[in-house]
Amino acid sequence: MTDTPPDRLSLNPRSRFYDETLIRRGVGVRFKGLERTNVVEYCLSEGWIKVAAGKSLDRKGNPLTLTLKGPIEVWFEDVEGETE
Repeated sequence: MTDTPPDRLSLNPRSRFYDETLIRRGVGVRFKGLERTNVVEYCLSEGWIKVAAGKSLDRKGNPLTLTLKGPIEVWFEDVEGETE
């Protein structure tokens, strides 16, 4: 398995960018120098993340999201041999 995260990943099972095996590995996201834990979707090549806007839901029951643009770093949290 590769240690490079995909260019785009989503937590929504209805999205075509959803991949359960990658999500189980744990993906860390750093946005503008701060580690974020509330990211719903990200895209490295376009430089944006989507975060949930509170507890608000749309009419289909999905959380409302805000798109934030800026520098992004992404990594897998379960990389073997990593020491902190």
